[in-house]
Amino acid sequence: MLEERMRKIETRIAESPGLPEAERAQLLQLVATLREEVDALARGRAEEADSITHFLEASTHEASRAEKQPKLLEAARQGLTASVENLESSHPRLFETVNQAAVVLANMGL
Repeated sequence: MLEERMRKIETRIAESPGLPEAERAQLLQLVATLREEVDALARGRAEEADSITHFLEASTHEASRAEKQPKLLEAARQGLTASVENLESSHPRLFETVNQAAVVLANMGL
């Protein structure tokens, strides 16, 4: 399930005409890192991994829309950030990467 969702996220980013090329490349790199980190997290904390990928999917959906809805993007981005709040000490790379992705997404929609 997580693997399928991550592929869907990568495809959406890669194929979205609404994403500038620089942001597309940066997001794809961050998603590749997140894939590894989420896989590791899922081994012991599957529900948290699921939440992170759900919010990442919602965030990339909102960021790639032709007609952006800033409030929806911000809500999805805040959910994404909140999904890793308690993981800073146990999974610092995941925490950092999610927050980097959230900044890129925020800059795209606001």
